[in-house]
Amino acid sequence: MMQSTMSSRTSSNAAMWTLILCAAATLMITMGGRQSMGLFVAPITQATGIGIVSISFSLAIAQFTWGAVQPVFGAIADQYGARPVIFLGTLLLAAGYALVPNVQSPLMLTLALGLFTAAGAGAGSFSILIGATASELPAEKRSMASGIINAGGSAGQFVFAPLLQFLIAGFGWIVALYSLAAVSLLSLPLLLGLRKRAPQASVASAAVAEASLGAQVRIALRDRSYWLLHAGFFTCGFHIGFLVTHLPGEVSLCGLPASVSATSLALIGLFNIMGSLAAGALGGRYRMRSILGLMYASRALIIAIYLVSPRTPLTFYLFAAALGFSWLATVPPTAGLIGKLFGTRYLGTLFGLTLLSHQTGGFFGAWVGGLTISRYGDYGWMWYADIALAVAAALLCLPIREAYVKPVAQPA
Repeated sequence: MMQSTMSSRTSSNAAMWTLILCAAATLMITMGGRQSMGLFVAPITQATGIGIVSISFSLAIAQFTWGAVQPVFGAIADQYGARPVIFLGTLLLAAGYALVPNVQSPLMLTLALGLFTAAGAGAGSFSILIGATASELPAEKRSMASGIINAGGSAGQFVFAPLLQFLIAGFGWIVALYSLAAVSLLSLPLLLGLRKRAPQASVASAAVAEASLGAQVRIALRDRSYWLLHAGFFTCGFHIGFLVTHLPGEVSLCGLPASVSATSLALIGLFNIMGSLAAGALGGRYRMRSILGLMYASRALIIAIYLVSPRTPLTFYLFAAALGFSWLATVPPTAGLIGKLFGTRYLGTLFGLTLLSHQTGGFFGAWVGGLTISRYGDYGWMWYADIALAVAAALLCLPIREAYVKPVAQPA
């Protein structure tokens, strides 16, 4: 009997880790290329004559599209499982990357980068992958799992940024994009590690099953804490959208080689692996709102230090490492808070809506960054905006509640 119990536990642990690692590897692939697109801005401009404002706008549309599809794909995954969503997204992602070398106008670039690749990456992103695992795990394991999955996305940036820069420098940007399209298809075999259908509500979230999806969304939208999470995530998206698009431009303005940009982006990914794992571990021990507040406050301080530092490769590497620690480490505590407030039954949808706010911020970060460099010749005003938004986000975390919000049962 004891041997049977131990065998059952071993099998259960193996299934849990298979699920978590397949989700992390999928996010590594979908996020790796997406977070390195800034490396292609200068090559596309030089090869096609499309200006930086137009490219920035295409990448801004990509930021918004990635967020806009999250609640839609999240709702489908909540109902039917993550597999069909990720399958469709993988095909869209690969097609979008393959289309970019053939663009001849800003409109075509926006279609390829702003819609196809963004929607494809969104179908294999946080809300779908974290939602697919959360209902499978006990409450005490969810924060840890979210941290590991999120670290997968950061590992993608760490691996893809220098690899893509190597391909661009050695073989050209077209070969780099075709290679990225081929690598994207590696998400398909990882689907075997995910469930075929959406799981039933777990014991921890059984009460939430009493409410329909629409009712649960209405409950969330009436909750102040949920909106405060949206506001903080908007700021996070603004920072990330600006930097993944324009950090290579900032490096170029300082007269430094493109390799500094690639290394900086890779360092952001490397240190966010540690930040994500730390956030996932700490989320099970401390208040998640406090973790979020400290992350946002640290960004304001890090950017302020960068602005008064000499523009050397070492400065960029230290800046990237420090900022990388909180880069997307905001995801585990944000998803964790939503799970605490509303349960995991519709986590894919509710977290997807916060990611829409995140990517609305990303849209403005990418687009306004392009307008700023075009108008003023540098990114000074963008850095000041980053600091102000980070301070505001830190303060907005203070009133967030962490108590469970009980849904109202629907009439028969």
